[in-house]
Amino acid sequence: MKGTRNYMDLGSIFDEIFEAAQEFNNEFHRNFNNCNSSGGFPGGHFAFGKQFFDENTDFYPNYSYPPMNVFMTEDRSLVFEFALAGFDEKDINLSFQGDYMVFSAKIESEAGEQPLEENNRYLKRRLKLKDIEKQKYFVPLDKYAQDKVKAVYKNGILRVNIPPKDEPDYSDGIKIDILKEGT
Repeated sequence: MKGTRNYMDLGSIFDEIFEAAQEFNNEFHRNFNNCNSSGGFPGGHFAFGKQFFDENTDFYPNYSYPPMNVFMTEDRSLVFEFALAGFDEKDINLSFQGDYMVFSAKIESEAGEQPLEENNRYLKRRLKLKDIEKQKYFVPLDKYAQDKVKAVYKNGILRVNIPPKDEPDYSDGIKIDILKEGT
């Protein structure tokens, strides 16, 4: 019986190291970057109101799969881009529930395709083909026109464009009338 050798996936190890370094960098900038003395913003920073944000600030959950981009366009539309190579558009589900966009997808295996086996020895494993369970992304209903969303799937990229509302909902809530007992 031959001895088995364990192989280390250096790509995964380096990915973890670089991800940790990026998280450290983001945290450092979040805590120590201030406006410069001339009143301008350091490179890569922009402001909404009185809060300052770094372009590396993550406002959305840290789902590692599928890879994605989230950004805001000049017209204040919110755009999500999901890398979904191997998926078919009929197997992608996208909906809104209150202030959240809910995303999921199922991977269909081709007839006759051999399933991935646990005992395979991968020399490099970067391609993840697995189902995507419900992932939620914050899209405030009072600021974005969820009924005007445009989602296009092309060349393995799902691009979801959510335009801002023409008039944001600035509701002060609901006034409750107080009645005198007995009336």
